[in-house]
Amino acid sequence: MRIEIIHEIASSLRNNKLRTALTGFAVSWGIFLLIALLGAGNGLMNSFSGNIQEFVSQTIEVEGWRTAKPYKGYKENRRIQLDQKDVEYTEGDEWQGVIENVTTTTTSTSAQLALNGRTVNGWISGVMPEYKDQNKIKMAYGRFLNRNDLNDRKKVIVISLAQAKELMPDKTESIIGQWISAGKIAFQVVGVYHTDEGNFRRAVNIPYTTYKGIYDSSDKISSITFNVNGLKTLEDNKAFEDEYIGALKRLHDIAPDDSRGIWYSNGYTDNLQMNKASSILNIALWILGLLTLVSGIVGVSNIMLITVKERTHEFGIRKAIGARPGAILKLIISESICITAVFGYVGMLLGMIACQIMDKTVAQNGVDIGMDEIHMLVNPTVGLDVALEATLLLIIAGTLAGAVPAWKAAKVKPIEALRAE
Repeated sequence: MRIEIIHEIASSLRNNKLRTALTGFAVSWGIFLLIALLGAGNGLMNSFSGNIQEFVSQTIEVEGWRTAKPYKGYKENRRIQLDQKDVEYTEGDEWQGVIENVTTTTTSTSAQLALNGRTVNGWISGVMPEYKDQNKIKMAYGRFLNRNDLNDRKKVIVISLAQAKELMPDKTESIIGQWISAGKIAFQVVGVYHTDEGNFRRAVNIPYTTYKGIYDSSDKISSITFNVNGLKTLEDNKAFEDEYIGALKRLHDIAPDDSRGIWYSNGYTDNLQMNKASSILNIALWILGLLTLVSGIVGVSNIMLITVKERTHEFGIRKAIGARPGAILKLIISESICITAVFGYVGMLLGMIACQIMDKTVAQNGVDIGMDEIHMLVNPTVGLDVALEATLLLIIAGTLAGAVPAWKAAKVKPIEALRAE
């Protein structure tokens, strides 16, 4: 019985090549677009969470700014300078278990860097070893500052790639180990960090303790940077910001509603917002893909309706010679399953190939920004499980699309079917 149905389906498809081709195209196109869209969407989200986030620090940084309001006898536009008291408060018992990895940077000092008769201007800052990871610094040559440099107050320096090229244009990488003068002080170059050709960053970094010993013996600092634990939501971050920044404002006699006295950057909030945007993008892509799939299902349904109408006379003859409604229903649904399964698989295969083509072409093209290369698409592929699930969904939907006209055909009376043109 099953062999007879297979022969009937094959015969019907051969005798109606155009109809079969149109139905198959609708099915293949729907699943192909769904997989291609999901692949491109995955590539965008991988780029978003990978390339972009490499330049977003998951840390919190605070600096002193100028006040916007008068308060307690102080005039507005007062310059706020953070100091060691702020560091002690940040590291204090009140924030135990919440704040960790506290680091500080000093205010910058301008200096002229010189090597073998060549000079370049720079701004010297005293930083800690954690500064590199907290600020997403990428090294071009050598290394960044380490804990030994800090503990021993070594006269070592990390300069930018732009500065290194000006000081030693022929063999820039050979600047590692060279001693350069910064004013009257000589520092040994241990590292060069990345900058692009259009980047005129003049910041150079020396150990925090070295800076304090040479340029500034006060307790003043430029910024405080740290990580936090347990802040999972935007509401948690807002509550922390209000309490922590409020305390710093009290330490420096800044009006509670002054938004400019303390500058505050929360990388955790930025990441939460990016993750939310990524989820919205994922949902939008799925909705777009499913709408595309629905258009394919509608196409299958319409073609099946036309098919049933064209074969009404045939179904009348079948019923007149004893065919039961269930047999006609089974025949039409079997045809629908056969078409959607075969052409759905073809669409899935083509969609997977399209994703691989995107991965080998578009995904390989990046934009060089000096410190790194940003790719618009990263691994724009779809997992085999997702592709199979989408194809199975289309087969089920195609079956249901064919069931409606099949049920109508099975209910038609033989005499009415035989009268049909």
